Amino acid sequence: MAQIRNLLLIDQDPAHAELFRAALLDTNEGAFHDEWVQTLSQSVQRLDEKPIWAIFANTFLPDSQGLDTIDKLIQAAPGVPILVLAGADDEGLCREALRRGAKDYLLEGHIDAYSFGRAIRNMAERETAEQALFTEKERAAVTLNSIGSAVLSTDVSGNVTYLNVMAEDMTGWSRQDASGRPLSKVFRIIDGVTREPARNPMDVAIRQNKTVGLTANCILIRRDGSEIAIEDYAAPIHDRENRVTGAVIVFHDVSAARAMAMQMSYLAQHDVLTDLPNRMMLTDRVDHAISLARRNRGSLAVLFLDLDHFKNINDSLGHSTGDRLLQSVAACLSACLRLSDTVGRLGGDEFVILLTEVKHPADAAISARKILAALAAPHQVGEHELTVTASVGLSTYPADGEDAETLIRNADAAMYRAKKSGRNNYRFFDSRQDAPVDNWISVEAGLRLALERQEFVLHYQPKVNLQTGAITGAEALLRWQHPVRGPIPPLEFIYIAEGCGLILPIGQWVLREACRQARAWQDAGLPPVTVAVNVSSLEFKSSDFLSQLRIVLEETRLESRYLELELAESVLMQHASASASALNTLKSIGVRLAADDFGTGYSSLSYLKMFPIDYLKISQSFVRDITTGDYDAIVSAMIAMAKGLHKQVIAEGVETREQMTFLQAHGCDQAQGYYFSKPLVAQEFAKLLETGVAPFAPPACVAVPE
Repeated sequence: MAQIRNLLLIDQDPAHAELFRAALLDTNEGAFHDEWVQTLSQSVQRLDEKPIWAIFANTFLPDSQGLDTIDKLIQAAPGVPILVLAGADDEGLCREALRRGAKDYLLEGHIDAYSFGRAIRNMAERETAEQALFTEKERAAVTLNSIGSAVLSTDVSGNVTYLNVMAEDMTGWSRQDASGRPLSKVFRIIDGVTREPARNPMDVAIRQNKTVGLTANCILIRRDGSEIAIEDYAAPIHDRENRVTGAVIVFHDVSAARAMAMQMSYLAQHDVLTDLPNRMMLTDRVDHAISLARRNRGSLAVLFLDLDHFKNINDSLGHSTGDRLLQSVAACLSACLRLSDTVGRLGGDEFVILLTEVKHPADAAISARKILAALAAPHQVGEHELTVTASVGLSTYPADGEDAETLIRNADAAMYRAKKSGRNNYRFFDSRQDAPVDNWISVEAGLRLALERQEFVLHYQPKVNLQTGAITGAEALLRWQHPVRGPIPPLEFIYIAEGCGLILPIGQWVLREACRQARAWQDAGLPPVTVAVNVSSLEFKSSDFLSQLRIVLEETRLESRYLELELAESVLMQHASASASALNTLKSIGVRLAADDFGTGYSSLSYLKMFPIDYLKISQSFVRDITTGDYDAIVSAMIAMAKGLHKQVIAEGVETREQMTFLQAHGCDQAQGYYFSKPLVAQEFAKLLETGVAPFAPPACVAVPE
């Protein structure tokens, strides 16, 4: 069920209230509920009664006027976005309101259902961007802890039992000297403000049997008396009977965290692969350019560029080559532009270009032709000389839209017409031919038809035993074969399926089809293998997931031991206690369980040890760079950690022999990736079960230090 968002309108004008309700009816960004009050005092009372997602407030109310209204609302509802409604001559007041914390404003004469709707959509997009930034920060924190955190542990009496190298360096104590000493001697911490001894997190973690964190003003006094500002947390250690036997504390220098925070701020606005502005930053730049053009009565153009047949390069040469080609394309596009222009990457092989100070549409056409000619030159990517073309759609301000979202959407529509016209060309937006379509609604409708018309298909990628070369299983990967657009990758529709609830029937189809196919291979006399199915957060939390799973296994006649369920690490940790119970129930059925994308989320080692997980799957984002020296230590640590937890390890995204050799040498159990085989349709995978994967060589005897 979609989350209900409560919006509060504070305005004594009934006409504004009617426009506000009309905007909510036309907005497709989610489920909204409107609240209307006419005075500030009524709004404060309403804020006490229920959570409010956003506030639309007139600055002149019967009981409050001007900036005082905004100040009181910010105090009454900290963190809630506020949009200001004011008179046509009050733009100066609105700008001051923005400086004090408001998010946006509308002036009399521009207050209509469309403006309300656009403001609501902007707020929803801002919330999505902020959530994405939060997720990226969480992921970066895990990586930082993996490569640069100090770790110290104690027994239940509070005596030190272990320090890693980073802990030795930060405290000034060697492991030998610290062992057996009270924690207060080795780990001396004070409050950075009061200079008083800080509360020992180990004592709290052991006594209350829970994870405990300290604030950023905590100071560590090193053995030589010098000081380091740290952030830390402590967690209890349990034995097999779940009794507390000690505690572990992880801490790091705050300066490193601050550097990472600055990096995350940069990453939140830039594409990681190409270092170009991402969608969020690009949209801001287009909106800013529109503001300047509106003020100067100028114009601008937006170009939406999509590479032609890029999927063929990924499929034939691998994603690593595809990524390097995208980097070459990004450099080529940047070289074609003026300093005042901007090129950004939306994702995949889609780029958007902002051309400022365009005096005539013909100027944009000249730029488009220049870009197409530059892209057509050969791109040297490693040993490959690749030729690529693109389809470009153009929209102009103010003729084709007055905000970034509309201009980009209309340029996208024109791009599709360029593709239909033969590719390697450009087209201007034409409202008669390129009626803008909300992508979400279009994809959602297409997904519903895809279920009815059986447009989905599963491909299977083999999992290989790194010691024997035998195929041990297959991961079932969903593909959508659209009758018009052709193959649509999961990244373009899975998030929409989750947002509208269609992920449940789609996931049910995937589970049933994968089990049916695994049984069909067995009935054909092929070696029995385990088939792995990804389970989304919504499926895992569904009340009837377990009962449906039992029905599928019974109807397809597949033994439960041949089914593996893959759940993302982040899904498991959302509600760890409930996850443990559900996993134990699944385990009792007999299916195998895997924690997917291990290392990309925040997880507690105590929970991972408690979860009845069979496999930990190392994300391809780590595997990809293990031979360059960037992630080799992290991957080897992950494998060692998994072995310590008595879990088997599966590495994803193996594309080179060097990666396979590294994983073999460090004791990784299984692997999958393009080095062994790309995902195959069921008939081709059946042939692979007969012939085995190639090339494969048994591992050499390599001594790996403990």
